[in-house]
Amino acid sequence: MQTKAKIGNPKLLVDIQTASPAIEASLNKVASSMLIKKWVKASVQSEGLLTLRFVNRSEGKKLNHAFRKKDYATNVLTFPYELSKKNVVADIIFCLPVVQKEAKEQGKTLKAHLAHLIVHGCLHAQGYDHEHGKDAKKMEALEVRLLKELGFTNPYLVN
Repeated sequence: MQTKAKIGNPKLLVDIQTASPAIEASLNKVASSMLIKKWVKASVQSEGLLTLRFVNRSEGKKLNHAFRKKDYATNVLTFPYELSKKNVVADIIFCLPVVQKEAKEQGKTLKAHLAHLIVHGCLHAQGYDHEHGKDAKKMEALEVRLLKELGFTNPYLVN
């Protein structure tokens, strides 16, 4: 009799949205929605609802400007709405063209970079931060551990 290893929390709902058919096609070449949900559920221990939205550069720039007063598109933005010991609700926005550009510049596969940013965004949704040295080390160590469990190498090692 075979037993399947269970990753993550089955009571976490994950909604995946794409801004356009072109973004959806690009995303589907890298990872299926089932794989993305696996990465999310491995990163979040709470119940709740996470919406992952994959956008183009224009929408990414608008959101970054509106909420962070930065006039450029960034790789990931996390908007936590609710966080308790049992529940997390957040929107996580990924600017796919920025993620693609970064992966190429950093010599990483798009799949590995995307997995890292999904884990990263999910940790932000749960209250983790990297603004200060001690917090950054804690968050990075957790990212490295989670990514290793998902079959990826340390994203902070220089190639």
